[in-house]
This record gives sequence, structure tokens and C-alpha cells, in this order.
Amino acid sequence: MVIKALMLVVFFSIMVAIGLYCRKNATNVDGFVLGGRAVGPWLTAFAYGTSYFSAVIFVGYAGQFGWKYGIAATWVGIGNALIGSLLAWAVLGRRTRIMSQHLSSATMPEFFGKRFGSKSLKIAASAIIFIFLIPYTASLYNGLSRLFGMAFNIDYSVCVIVMAVLTGIYVIAGGYMATAINDFIQGIIMIFGIVAVIAAVLGSKGGFIASLNGLAQVQDSNVSDVPGIFNSFFGPDPLNLLGVVILTSLGTWGLPQMVQKFYAIKSESAVSKGMIISTVFALIVAGGCYFLGGFGRLFTQEVGILENGTPVGGFDAVVPAMLSNLSEFLIAVVVILVLSASMSTLSSLVLASSSTLTLDFLKGNVVKDMDEKKQVRIMRSLIVVFIAISVVLAIVQYRSNVTFIAQLMGVSWGALAGAFLAPFLFGLYWKRTTQAGCWVSFVFSTVVMIANIFVRGSFPVLLQSPINAGAFCMIAGLIIVPVVSVFTKAPDRKLVDDAFSCYSKKVLVKQSEALGDAE
Repeated sequence: MVIKALMLVVFFSIMVAIGLYCRKNATNVDGFVLGGRAVGPWLTAFAYGTSYFSAVIFVGYAGQFGWKYGIAATWVGIGNALIGSLLAWAVLGRRTRIMSQHLSSATMPEFFGKRFGSKSLKIAASAIIFIFLIPYTASLYNGLSRLFGMAFNIDYSVCVIVMAVLTGIYVIAGGYMATAINDFIQGIIMIFGIVAVIAAVLGSKGGFIASLNGLAQVQDSNVSDVPGIFNSFFGPDPLNLLGVVILTSLGTWGLPQMVQKFYAIKSESAVSKGMIISTVFALIVAGGCYFLGGFGRLFTQEVGILENGTPVGGFDAVVPAMLSNLSEFLIAVVVILVLSASMSTLSSLVLASSSTLTLDFLKGNVVKDMDEKKQVRIMRSLIVVFIAISVVLAIVQYRSNVTFIAQLMGVSWGALAGAFLAPFLFGLYWKRTTQAGCWVSFVFSTVVMIANIFVRGSFPVLLQSPINAGAFCMIAGLIIVPVVSVFTKAPDRKLVDDAFSCYSKKVLVKQSEALGDAE
């Protein structure tokens, strides 16, 4: 207990100290929200990765999908690395950085407003973010409850409040730069932590080969009668597994807290380096989490199984059960790992929420006269509000098992990514993209995902899962936006040409970055 407590104290002290150190970088809007657009590749890549993977992944998704698909769940982590990181950086990174700076936009709604010349589009985007990011923020605490119950005799509410307060301190003090530096440290902890935990867990079952052989012996007639299905290449349900890969990988392309990382990239070389670093990080962390979860059925004795084949206490109980017999030191490492994952994502979400509400909704609409200092002050105040709301939601759900909150958390990722992915992507690449195309994408995805909460039984069987419904919305948006744009009034030519002029601007670079024209 002393080791675990000491490690927590050191961890929290470093996080807060970094926040206080970065105060000088958070005196204006650009510094507070984007770190002055001068963040290097390592910090940006780790900020992207740690915002991507939270306690929801390590405890919830790894346990759930590992139980359902066995070792094939590793494909989710591979998809996260190749589609959610590598391809996202390659397709969005450079163009997002260039156009967002050209349009002087610090948030995704502000980008929509200036790119399409629509104040109402900006307000609608900020409303969608406000509605769906708060429950997603609350979900970050869920994975902590069982792990802290396993490691400490501390009430869950106390753990949640302490984590939220300390995260709030360093985000409020240092803004994006403090978040990026802390994300880097937390990312290092996540990498070493997941490697150590995988080695220890598989070692407890005789090693990798013995664990694979053990998984081959597992039978569950509720899932499949095929022998060895849980250690097969694609698992018992490849189609639904594909839905998980799409939602958790392609979804990052439309999430405001993820895309905003590209706004702050420092240089061209930082994009290339960041892409590689981010991909490797995702392979280790996401691939490792889902790989570990794939062996969850080897621990049925520890977790227990109900008659319908599901684990006692739900899927969130699987990973804690796998870790329950580890050494005290490794349990402390796991707690720090999950805290790192949760705090990094929490800081990113509350910063995105507060900046969006301040810059895109309050500024110029509710508060007419808002100078730089006032904007930063309001953003800091809203961070406190957002963290408080998420803490209340998390505690209410934990104490009363309010399923509505849990369902809303499940659809938030799909609603946000479904609404924003296609408009943002086409807005960067295609001049013919129209306001109408954006509006239809916004409305379609939010309506579908909200309906998935209340009338899920009326959906086709394949789309009753919020995960599949979210993946469907993202793919549908990629069809809806171009089709609607073609059949609606073309955007103002001057507005579009001005937005895309940034890509034609000639710049001088070092010989090492580009070949000259001379023979």
C-alpha cells in the first residue's frame, strides 16, 4: 500500500508542477488552446495517442471485445494504428495545419464557420460537441472504479474527484502546452506499463504459447460451436469485428479533440515524424490492450460466467480479474497506467469543450465584447464547469446504475465522428463542398445515434449495436456530403478560392526537405 500511495503522490506532483511551469505559455487564446502552434512532433504525437486511448479502451473495450472475439480483437488495435493514426496523419495532418492557420481557426466549429461562411453552422457544431463530449468525458472514470476497488480501499467517488481536480489544475494553469507535456510523460508510462502487464499476465498462464493453447480449448456454445474459435485469425464474428475496427479507427478523423492536435503542429518535418511516432505508439498501446483482452476467457475462474456466457459483473470486470493476482508493484503500475490514460484524455476533452463553447458560442453571440484575456478567463472557468458535470454524471451512474447515461456515453463517439468526419475531410480537399452537405451530415448522424438510444429495437439487427450504428453514420456521411453538395447550390467562389489559396502559397524550405528545380 505504501508503494502504491507513494507512486500516486509522485505522479500527481509531477503533473501539477508541469501545469504551473507552463503558465507563461497560456496567457492568450492561441497559447492556451494551441500552444502557440509551436508544438514539436514528439509532444504532438503523444498528445494525439494519449487522447485516443483512455481507461475506456484498457478496461472496457479490451475486456468486452477480447471476450467476444478472442485473440482476433488485436485487429482493433492494428486498425487503430494504421487507420486511426497513420492514415489520419497522412490525410489530415498537413492540410489541417495549413488551412486552420490560414482561416485563423482554433477549433473545429470555427473552421466550419469560416470555411463555409456560415455562423449558424459554427453554432450547430459547437452545440453537438457540447452535448456529446460531456457524457464521453464522464465515461473516462468508469474504468477506474474496479481497478481502485482492487488496489485500494478508497471510495470510488473520492478517486474520481481527486483525479478530476488534479487534472483541472494543470489544464487551467498551463493550457494546451501543459497538456501536451503531461501527455508525453503519461504516454511513456502507458507504453512501459502495457508491455509489463502483458508479460506478467501471460506469464501467469505459462507464457504466450501456453496461453494460446489454453484459449484454443475454450468453448462457448452461446457464441460458436467451432473448436478453437477464440484463438483463430478473425474470431467468431468477423462482420461485427469490422464494425468495431471502423468506429474506433475512422472515428478519430472526426473527433474535435483529436483533429485539434493537428492545428498545433510546428513544422513540415514535425508532421512526418509525428505520423511515425503516433503509429508506433498506437501499435504498442492499442494493440497491446486488445491483445491482452483477447486472453480474458482464460480467467473465467477469477471473473465467473453467467448462464448466457457473459462474465459476472459485466465486461468491465474482465481486465481487473486478469490483473488481480499480480504483484503489488505491478498493480500500482496498472493504476498509474489507467490514471495516465484517463487524465490525458480528460484534459484533451475539457480543453476542447471549453474552447469550443467560448470561441464558437459565447464570443460574439452571448458576450459581444470579449478581449483575449476575457476569453482565456472564461475558458478556464468552463473547464471547472465541464469537469464538475462529468464528475457528477460519473458518480450518479456508479451509485444508481442509470443506464441512460451509459447508453449516451456509448453513442457519443459515433455521433461526433459521424457528424463531423465527412464535412471536415471534404472541406479540406474539395472546393465544391456545400453548407447543405454539412447540415445533412450533422442532422443525419445525431438523429440516428440519438434514436439508437431510445428506439434501438426498431433498428436492423446489425445496427442495433451503438458501435455498428456509429460506423454506419461515418460511412454514410462520406456518401451524403458529396451527393448533397452536387445537387445543391455551389458555394461562393471567392470564399472558396480564398480558403484554398493557402495551399498554393510558395514557401522556401531547406534542401534536405525538398529538391530544388535546378538541374
